[in-house]
Amino acid sequence: MQRWKHAPDGSTWGEFGADDQRGRMNLVDRSKVLQGVAEVKLGKTFCLSLPLDVPGGMTMNPRRMPAQTFATLRDGKSAGAQGFCWSYLDEDTTLTDVVCDDVLVMNTQYSTQWDSLAHMGSRFDADGDGQPEAVFYNGFRAGVEIRSSKEDKKAPTDWMRFPAPRAEALGIENLAEHGVQGRGVMVDLEHHVGRRREAIGYDRLMRILEQDSVEIEAGDMVCIHTGFADTLLAMNRQPDLKKLHETGSGLDGNDAKLLNWIVDVRLSCLLADNPAVELVVPRLTQPTPIRGPRLPLHEHCLFKNGIHLGELWHLTPLAKWLRGHGRSRFLLTAPPLRLPGAVGSPATPIATV
Repeated sequence: MQRWKHAPDGSTWGEFGADDQRGRMNLVDRSKVLQGVAEVKLGKTFCLSLPLDVPGGMTMNPRRMPAQTFATLRDGKSAGAQGFCWSYLDEDTTLTDVVCDDVLVMNTQYSTQWDSLAHMGSRFDADGDGQPEAVFYNGFRAGVEIRSSKEDKKAPTDWMRFPAPRAEALGIENLAEHGVQGRGVMVDLEHHVGRRREAIGYDRLMRILEQDSVEIEAGDMVCIHTGFADTLLAMNRQPDLKKLHETGSGLDGNDAKLLNWIVDVRLSCLLADNPAVELVVPRLTQPTPIRGPRLPLHEHCLFKNGIHLGELWHLTPLAKWLRGHGRSRFLLTAPPLRLPGAVGSPATPIATV
């Protein structure tokens, strides 16, 4: 069912059907998996995830709660007891088992992460009635398929005030069910610009790709290495915001040529070791008022073109190995959690070379 009369300019809504919820990940088909497998020469693997408790605290993003673990509670005869290092001997002297179970509470996009296509939409007049509404990729609507929650005024703490929001469409489970395995391609910005803060536009990116003989084809999963996550990891969970704000390049979301290239090259997803893939320009430092998206590359990828984004991936060890071996391609396996209705997910991507 088509949910719009007008699609945004520069969008690919309907490319894979009016009900599509996977976007350009549809390009990662069996042939792309086999292309990825063909890049495995040594069987050597790289974990592309930061530890799940990095950055550390809430200094880097006060809206995102870090991972916290709690022991589960026992039931039955031992009801209320801590279920960590708990011995069955407490209930039955003939049993020798010792059990540990824990509970995890965290923001789904705290550390190494995937953005689902429901993570960011836009105010857009999809109905053609002159009134913009909150819309997501392929015309799915806020308040219809993407639903916020009602406030629980009796919640014991602030972060529990709005329970069970849900993306009935475009949730992260759609990406998980796809499998997310195929050919990864590394773009090593750090090698060319260092770790200074710099927005990389189309012209600069094309020169880098040419200098490194990097070719990107339809369905490739493109990784952008800036060195940001490596700098963050070295801070040992005590992020230095001043240094981080001066660290790491990113794509220039305001470069129309770059945005067009992202669509035209038909890459399947964009993954980076920085917090946003694009270099975020503080609103107060912009010379003219914004009438448009705060994060233009996010709008272009997630909302307009169904291109998933991954952020805070730990790419430095892999990027250095690939450069040292004259390579840029590898097998990438990176499914998110199959968590229905979630708009993001932690990830533990694995590269195999």
